[in-house]
Amino acid sequence: MGKPIVAIVGRPNVGKSTLFNVIAGERIAIVKDTPGVTRDRIYADCEWLNMSFTLIDTGGIEPESKDIILSQMREQAQIAIDTADVIIFITDVRQGLQDADSKVADMLRKSHKPVVLAVNKVDSFEKFMPDVYEFYNLGIGDPIPLSASSRLGIGDLLDEVTKHFRVSQEAEEEDERPRIAIVGKPNVGKSSIINRLLGENRLIVSDIAGTTRDAVDATVKRNGKEYVFIDTAGLRRKSKIKEELERFSIIRTVTAVERADVVVVVIDATEGITEQDAKIAGVAHQRGKGIIIAVNKWDAVEKDNKTVNQFTSKVREVLSYMPYAEILYISAATGQRLVKLYDYIDVVIENQNLRVSTGVLNEIMTEAVALQQPPSDKGKRLKLFYITQVGVKPPTFVIFVNDKELMHFSYTRYIENKIREAFGFRGTSLKFIIRERKEKDQV
Repeated sequence: MGKPIVAIVGRPNVGKSTLFNVIAGERIAIVKDTPGVTRDRIYADCEWLNMSFTLIDTGGIEPESKDIILSQMREQAQIAIDTADVIIFITDVRQGLQDADSKVADMLRKSHKPVVLAVNKVDSFEKFMPDVYEFYNLGIGDPIPLSASSRLGIGDLLDEVTKHFRVSQEAEEEDERPRIAIVGKPNVGKSSIINRLLGENRLIVSDIAGTTRDAVDATVKRNGKEYVFIDTAGLRRKSKIKEELERFSIIRTVTAVERADVVVVVIDATEGITEQDAKIAGVAHQRGKGIIIAVNKWDAVEKDNKTVNQFTSKVREVLSYMPYAEILYISAATGQRLVKLYDYIDVVIENQNLRVSTGVLNEIMTEAVALQQPPSDKGKRLKLFYITQVGVKPPTFVIFVNDKELMHFSYTRYIENKIREAFGFRGTSLKFIIRERKEKDQV
């Protein structure tokens, strides 16, 4: 299924952010060309030894008092327990083992999630190793000495983290049922939609420590088919700070989106589309998922014969980077058009798995090139030799060209539009990989 989620937990000033940035590498500074999606330091897509994963920073703690530090650490640990496949628990060799470390270790141990214990600021293994052994007292496995700032021991840490991936992935890969993530800002009606689809008022909200994220999956059977719905409203935490609530909401979204085939982005019709909606939709777009925009509370909007068109135009304008997304107007309160969601999901899943033969793709490309000449630079013109589809979910195409530098984004988009004209691909993004091949290599 999706990429594994790794979360970092730890006290203030132990080096969480430094470790996050070192593992994330330079990727953290890359801002995707997706309007409305800020790439703040909440999550990053990482890779180690050909294994991809999503790294999550559970948040900074403002050290006002020891009580607040402990309560906020517990909250972070709970976020990690609820959302992560593997948890990195980072401690500080120079500060030594603290009471807060022990209390959080108790929570992590009871969660039965894989925990990798990192002891940071070990700039000299010779000097600090005797102090590292103290951390065995936490009872959560072998402490791994490292120095995030000096980039020492990072490989050993990641080796240990990735050992835990295969077990969880194999279990999920056997499950062929489509997974649908219902995402959106708090209070847009995510749980209400799932409860309606389930046909029962099942309470999905849970505040029990150690509740696994699987507890918020709901299976619905319709016309002999099973669908698994993932609800990001699984936990609601009281938070005085809006930023922390928003951070938590994004973490939940990333986690759910990674595990989903199709993402339903719920927008509140009474509020209209917001910047936060664009951020949430952007998470799904970046990961190449099937996307449906569900405009909820449509029954509460005063309408005339122009309302739908005006609202649709506004959504398309804000989400201009994903014109392929399907839009559906619903009401969880009345059940209006909710049953159509299944039809949309079926169409999007079909398109996510659609394969086009190489012969047909090359006919489309040849015709497109004849209609609009490829760009040129300094007398050298782009030549497109060959196109083939190499994957699905999302449909992924490789185009062989004479010079990658000449293949501008706009021309790739032009080819994409021609493929969409022929095959639709409604509800799914398309991925293009540009490969260079010299003309003499052509058969």
